[in-house]
Amino acid sequence: MPAPSRRCDTQNMAEMSALDVIFARRAVRDFTDEVLSESTVRRLIDAAIQAPSAVNVQPWAFVVIQDKALLKSLSDRAEAIMAAGQDFGQFAPEQQHRIEDRSLNIFYNAGTLVLICAKPEGLHPDWDCCFAAQNLMLAAREQGLGTCVIGFSWPTFNDPDVKKDLGIPKSYRVVTPIIVGRPTDFPQSHGRKRPEILAWKTGKVLSEPDAFRE
Repeated sequence: MPAPSRRCDTQNMAEMSALDVIFARRAVRDFTDEVLSESTVRRLIDAAIQAPSAVNVQPWAFVVIQDKALLKSLSDRAEAIMAAGQDFGQFAPEQQHRIEDRSLNIFYNAGTLVLICAKPEGLHPDWDCCFAAQNLMLAAREQGLGTCVIGFSWPTFNDPDVKKDLGIPKSYRVVTPIIVGRPTDFPQSHGRKRPEILAWKTGKVLSEPDAFRE
């Protein structure tokens, strides 16, 4: 049985609660040509850095790319790396087609790409950057913007030459490449599986011990 969904009226974003935003976030892969302003991107980054971090080290740094020619060049490079090193059998047919078709853009023609980089500081910098990424994506959804983490591009952005070109220090690691833009539409949810709760220890005897194992 799928997990319960929460319907959200996307036309009334100002009225969205935090839970509305969480339930309304989707991976978006179709964008308009609108270019996000610097102030909009800065608001998203400001939201990102409100995330928790181990012992409050805040071990994140950001790269913003809005140069369309550079985005296309990085897309081509990422697809070449994938084509050279991936076992396509692990992907669905439509994903295989996307990797093999060099005319397609791995960033889905989004006008903004934000890289969240982990500094070599703190206890779990990668985790902290993932928390920041979630904040950024939720803040974007609240603003009526769409986002998607482009995991296929991760090896490219951690290539030493690419890091040098983008001004990323050698000791930093790109954790989450996130495209951001104005979506043509928000996709419908594919649903969520019921959470697998392995234990729920209250110190009490449950009258229905399997009640949460649907």
